[in-house]
Amino acid sequence: MDTLRTSLCDLLGIEYPILQSGMGGVAGPELVAEVSRAGGLGILAGLRLNAEQLRQGIARVRQLTDRPFGVNLWLHTQLLPPVDPAALPAATVQQVQGTLNRFRETLGIPAESGRPAAVPDLINEAFEVILEERVPVWSIGLGNPGRDMVARCLERGIKIVAMVATVDDARAVAAAGVDAVIAQGSEAGGHRSTWVKPASREMAQIGAMALVPQIVDAVDVPVIASGGLADGRGLVAALALGAVGVLLGTRFVATRESGAAEFWKKALLERGSEATTVTDAFTGLYARALRSAFTEEYAASGAPVLPALLQSGAAQDIFAASTKQQNPEYVPMWSGQSVGLIHDLPGAAEVVETMVREARRALRALNERVRLG
Repeated sequence: MDTLRTSLCDLLGIEYPILQSGMGGVAGPELVAEVSRAGGLGILAGLRLNAEQLRQGIARVRQLTDRPFGVNLWLHTQLLPPVDPAALPAATVQQVQGTLNRFRETLGIPAESGRPAAVPDLINEAFEVILEERVPVWSIGLGNPGRDMVARCLERGIKIVAMVATVDDARAVAAAGVDAVIAQGSEAGGHRSTWVKPASREMAQIGAMALVPQIVDAVDVPVIASGGLADGRGLVAALALGAVGVLLGTRFVATRESGAAEFWKKALLERGSEATTVTDAFTGLYARALRSAFTEEYAASGAPVLPALLQSGAAQDIFAASTKQQNPEYVPMWSGQSVGLIHDLPGAAEVVETMVREARRALRALNERVRLG
């Protein structure tokens, strides 16, 4: 029997225990389908999509592959419902916009002073689409679905995987009835998967080497490792810690099918693990990204940040201008510490296939070392 075959593969109907993160702006239908066709599980980004947009994305994935895939949604408490911009203190808005105006001046775009637009309340309608379309896997970030949402998925044969960054949160989602838990180590790129924002960026920052076995011991459902993983060696290490598979984000950002800007992909090829930082300056929630003028200057300013996604709404014109100008200094480029392991820009299917070969080679080498020892 294939030594890489795990209970996760049987649970999700996939060939190899490799999942691709549903990162917004990156995980479109082409990337998702390519990962799934190769035997992993591609996960479509559902955040910020309305019902019709999400339905179209699901239909496109199904045009490209008949293999299982997932859809990712956030369930963060600041988004259910979204915070009303009218409730923001005027002084806070003034401080935030004042800092952002320095970046606007650098980019040559007009200054702003008003409150950001409201974040669309889309999560519940997106969840209904997932149910109606009977998406094979619902991937949850930044939240706990609770027993009611889990029960509705169970009725339709939808599997649920939920990402957490702490042992307590792992216990909570397991108690709600999810099928598998993703243990997000602090090395992971993108947003910290907590459903209440931590008091500081140092909190909920447990490395995968310590977090994965603790969560394996704490819950009675399969555990998937995430954070700092980019090759077959990482897959084998995760299995040794008791995980049944891995979820990769940064490695799939640096692929041909990824929706990331070319300068973002280029940066991932050129930089090392020390180039990342954890910041809430981009979206209002803590996330790991490549260090840039935006992250450094915003931190130095001492300005506060707005609640979830209102911060990114306030800075959206900056991100758009930076992208248009091909300037990587004022746009979020999510990245985990595995960036130091990435040196090429393959197709997503090739990433899956290469990881499997590397893992088998690592297992053989490990067995040989143990035998000789």
